[in-house]
Amino acid sequence: MNRASFFSPQAGRIIEAPRKARARFAIGDIVRHKSHDFRGVVFDIDPVFANSEEWYESIPAELRPLREQPFYHLLAESDDSSYVAYVSQQNLLEDGDGGPVDHPSITQIFDDFADGHYQIRRGMAH
Repeated sequence: MNRASFFSPQAGRIIEAPRKARARFAIGDIVRHKSHDFRGVVFDIDPVFANSEEWYESIPAELRPLREQPFYHLLAESDDSSYVAYVSQQNLLEDGDGGPVDHPSITQIFDDFADGHYQIRRGMAH
């Protein structure tokens, strides 16, 4: 398989990833977790798992997601807090609500919210 590599600050190492990883969601999309009660806006995507081993091992084995799938960095919100989440593609659904996400960092990364999607600020895309 044709592979690419990238440095992951979270993992502190080079990550090997397939060149043709298929992300279901895009930066600016609003998503909802399948089993936990939170939603968020995608602000970055890793083509495969690229966080620390400690983070991965902290997930109970029966719930641990596959590594070889896209993982999404989210500005997330629940009923009582805002935070940054790192979630596998298998655990996300498109958010049917369609409303904006209430996270204090939204305006640092995104400009407009329209048609259920955020537009990334100029100069923020890599």
